[in-house]
Amino acid sequence: MARYFVTGATGFIGAEVAKQLRTRGHHVTALVRSLEKASLLAKLGCELHVGDITEPETLAAAMAGAEGVFHLAGWYRTGQPRARELATQVNVDGTRHVLDAMRTVGVAKGVYTSTLAVFSDTHGALVNEHYRYDGPHLCVYDETKWRAHYEVALPAIAAGLPLVIVQPGAVYGPGDTSALRTLFVSHLRRRLPFVPAATACCWGHVDDTAHAHIEAMERGRPGESYIIAGPAHTLRDALRLAARHSGRAAPVAALPPSLVRGLAGLVAQVERVLPLPPGMSSETLRVVGGVTYLGSSAKAAKELGFAPRPLDEGLRHLIEHEMRVLGLPPRA
Repeated sequence: MARYFVTGATGFIGAEVAKQLRTRGHHVTALVRSLEKASLLAKLGCELHVGDITEPETLAAAMAGAEGVFHLAGWYRTGQPRARELATQVNVDGTRHVLDAMRTVGVAKGVYTSTLAVFSDTHGALVNEHYRYDGPHLCVYDETKWRAHYEVALPAIAAGLPLVIVQPGAVYGPGDTSALRTLFVSHLRRRLPFVPAATACCWGHVDDTAHAHIEAMERGRPGESYIIAGPAHTLRDALRLAARHSGRAAPVAALPPSLVRGLAGLVAQVERVLPLPPGMSSETLRVVGGVTYLGSSAKAAKELGFAPRPLDEGLRHLIEHEMRVLGLPPRA
């Protein structure tokens, strides 16, 4: 049994990582900002330590004795361009604090959760870990995760920190609280009349993504990055698969990328004088306007045994779960 320290354990992926670690019999110390929000972790038998990655003085003592660190905590919202300061504090400065504490305590190995989004729009190409994007970013999340990856994590590795980087794509599954869940719930409630055409990403079920994190700790080579992003599908195809399992019609209208980008420009003018909900922001429209976040998981498959389930199988699981949560009758 190993001892692990986990940040972001109350989050979507982090909670599943903690669960799978406990299932394997490992000791888990979870950094939490609120004990009240960590009741599920307590039931799993995790040791809870109150702290915050933006408060470096709360980290080292909690991390002491850990053989490995999973750093999953992060700010991940889209459509909130005015939250740049908070995103920077969490994604950039918070990552620096965690890695500094690793170095101070002398932790043997760490796994840092980056994202495929640091590569921005790949314009249809399925890139690998050697790809690098340098340019303007589509949203605050992409920008601050890029900085954490290239300005914090990689320099720490170059300085000798035994760190493995994993890069998920679009992660879905029960327990999600992101815009992806909003999308599928809108579909189930028949409130999704259209979908952007050409928008595509790599889809990873949360269970498979968490499993890949643990394999990265046990089998990943320090200093290496691994894309753990699942199979590539367009958003339109994902909704067609969801419709197969829900019995509800998939959106028929597909908006061309040029139209979505044009709308983003108009909305940006409105935002200067009138704050808009995240789902209607120019940033959200840019992210879904025909953008592709695509990466190959071949390296993770070879070295970590990463074998994500097909999207059709994962979405069947998700749609059945969400229909139960919403009180909707299952498809006949």
